[in-house]
Amino acid sequence: MSENPSPTASYTMGYSEEFQQLLAQRSCETHAAYLLPHLRSGQRLLDFGCGPGNITVGLARAVEPGEVHGIDMEASQIELAQAAAQAGGHSNTTFHVGDITDLPFEDNFFDVAHCHAVLMHVPDTQGALAEVKRVLKPGGIIASRELIGNSSFMEPGFEARGDAWTTFMRLLQANGGHPQMGWQLKKALLDAGFTGIHASGSFDYFDTHDEVAFLHRFVKDWFFLPHVIGAATSFGLATQEQFEQWSNDLDQWLEETGAIGALAFGEATATKP
Repeated sequence: MSENPSPTASYTMGYSEEFQQLLAQRSCETHAAYLLPHLRSGQRLLDFGCGPGNITVGLARAVEPGEVHGIDMEASQIELAQAAAQAGGHSNTTFHVGDITDLPFEDNFFDVAHCHAVLMHVPDTQGALAEVKRVLKPGGIIASRELIGNSSFMEPGFEARGDAWTTFMRLLQANGGHPQMGWQLKKALLDAGFTGIHASGSFDYFDTHDEVAFLHRFVKDWFFLPHVIGAATSFGLATQEQFEQWSNDLDQWLEETGAIGALAFGEATATKP
């Protein structure tokens, strides 16, 4: 297997129905709790890589009547975000289709910039952070929560399923991503010239019967999609036979007594000098 596949800068997760269901479980209160103490009424906030807006609308509520701008590269996600904002009556939101490495905002425009599981997919981390820094006001806050691939798990029996998770992380790398970005956040922010960095960590846990069943269904329906298998096999990361074995292992995990899964995230806030 190739240990160093070439980056292609495509979005690993795609926009399948199963992945949308995972995004729908995210909220400001559960996935941006580390940022909430820093938010104030009247602030202007950027949610870059906002996806379908599940977190964005909570951020909008926290800074009302301040304005919130969400931006994502995928038009279908922006349509979902606009619908979510309209349904919730969040008139202080505006959504844009765009590239976070070329933001359509003037310098020193925002008080706060937030992202969730975004920098882990951006090949040019420093280019993205430089652009976010540009649009932040002096004293403005950046907040990011990113995956720590090596600390995520499905138990019991993760040792038997570890190769599948390793393949996912290598696929993320092959697409120009950073599966350990949650570990790397502090240094990345320091390298970008931010100060006052406070780093922490948290987990998304799947422990109830319904949550475990959802995680099983999500992994089964996404990781074993033909285009995902095709990408992994084309990069030389795994074989068709391995995917078949991992699928069987996943079914066995679902039936295990005490089955639990968790995604680990590093999170950090920092300030523009």
